[in-house]
Amino acid sequence: MIMKLPTINYEHSNLGNAELLTYREKLNDEFARMQHDASSIYDDDRASINLPLDLQHLKQCQKLAAQYKGVSLIIVIGIGGSNLGTVAIQEAIFGKQHNLNPGKKPRILYADTVDPDNITTINILLEQELKKGKKALINTISKSGGTTETIANHELLLKTLQKYRKKDYKKYVVVTTDEHSPLWDFAKREGFNALPIPKKVGGRYSVLSPVGLFPLTLLGINTKALLDGAAHMRAQCLKEEHAQNPAMIRASLLAYARASGKNVADNFYFKTDLESIGKWYRQLMGESIGKEWNKEHNKQVWMGLTPTVSIGSTDLHSMAQLYFGGPNDKFFSIVTIEKNNDAVRVPDIHAYDALVNNVQNKKFSTIMGAISNGVMITLQKQQRPYCHISLPDASEHSIGALLQLHMMEMMYLAALLGVNAFDQPNVEAYKIETKKILAEK
Repeated sequence: MIMKLPTINYEHSNLGNAELLTYREKLNDEFARMQHDASSIYDDDRASINLPLDLQHLKQCQKLAAQYKGVSLIIVIGIGGSNLGTVAIQEAIFGKQHNLNPGKKPRILYADTVDPDNITTINILLEQELKKGKKALINTISKSGGTTETIANHELLLKTLQKYRKKDYKKYVVVTTDEHSPLWDFAKREGFNALPIPKKVGGRYSVLSPVGLFPLTLLGINTKALLDGAAHMRAQCLKEEHAQNPAMIRASLLAYARASGKNVADNFYFKTDLESIGKWYRQLMGESIGKEWNKEHNKQVWMGLTPTVSIGSTDLHSMAQLYFGGPNDKFFSIVTIEKNNDAVRVPDIHAYDALVNNVQNKKFSTIMGAISNGVMITLQKQQRPYCHISLPDASEHSIGALLQLHMMEMMYLAALLGVNAFDQPNVEAYKIETKKILAEK
């Protein structure tokens, strides 16, 4: 069975074939590097493009996950690239209300902040689960192995786990980090299970490594299909012909938008469960192209686009006035799903015609489709550029393909904008200041 990939319609993006060809020529060097790295393993910053083909990591995660079939609660401790991708995939496939569905086990919580109220609530929920005699697993994830927020949360939750599972608590801790990072060495000394992140794979590009594969496998998501979808898209994004390469097209669209004064890149999802994909993308774009210096680090450029996330139709009742009537400084990516839940309809109660016409007995998917089409027609009339990304469905294959598209588009986009897609030197500034302040307390 041939699986369909997400498609991109950029007819209303203002990008013509001549401009697209110009951008393709500018990408010759980056394309050559991408092709070279696709034939290697993990020895370059673009290493993440090979994750979809790495079945060794998949098997390692599946084997370890099989030891935890009786676990009723998973707590992922991580921040940024250590958890955003996992949240995005879990919600896209199982829904944002996964934990409220009694038929879905295990539940999953994400400890991604040191907000004292938030971590207290997670700790209470962990304690309640353990008091009932149920099994809970802590998966602590840190690329560097020394993330302040992650280690603080790990210590607190581990203390609760120790309290209720004195003899075997170590069995229920899995650490995911760079091999031989401080956290890796600590885990080995303590007797925790440890999963490796390939050293050259940066955090924001790591979702298809054990960072995401292990907790998603525990949840029952088909991670093999996820990787298959990513591998299918990877092949497309390595095609030399630019018109057949969706990552090159997306990078060109965004570069052209920025050159045309569109400094905001809004991903507008017409499916609520895709919101966290937008938040994952927000980090991917923010850290990959938001740069003070150019790639050679010899010129201050203050480069970037501001990534934002909108949800249809929710945000049409808060942001539409700005989007349609405010400054024309945005490039929109409208994201829709072809295959929706067609089972639910509006009841056929014609007394409600007096309130809203033409909705009785219509599918909710039909109404959502009318709204997304209405948005695109309005953007056309207002001469606001957009592209339309259409996903076949919200399956593992489609979601894996979408994430792979975005990761490779960002590498091409950084090349077009002349910045390094893989570092984030300015992020370290707040970490340095934070550690100074904590040392004084």
